[in-house]
Amino acid sequence: MFIIEHTNLIKGGPPLHLHLHQEEWFYVMEGEVLFQIGDNRHRLGSGESVLAPRNIPHTFSSLGDKPGRLLIAFKPAGMMEEFLRVTPAPNPPVQDAAFFRSYGMELIGPPLAV
Repeated sequence: MFIIEHTNLIKGGPPLHLHLHQEEWFYVMEGEVLFQIGDNRHRLGSGESVLAPRNIPHTFSSLGDKPGRLLIAFKPAGMMEEFLRVTPAPNPPVQDAAFFRSYGMELIGPPLAV
């Protein structure tokens, strides 16, 4: 398992993607966040959580004016720690499908438009 705290969650977010080998769990610590998991959208606030099962497309974006905070857990950890180390920013400017695939993910589509 790999757990990370996302301390500066702003509008925007990762592209719609899925993990081939991990579940990804999100816990909102501060702020309001919109999640898309499969065809469902969930608007969560502080103290709420949601699970993105493996092989289900998902993404998220902050909804508030102030940065939010999330705990994000990947189980099993897989290569997520390395992916986040080599990615230049939480939302890199170039979303390359081959790069995502090399870390056990599939790039499906753009980030949420909020």
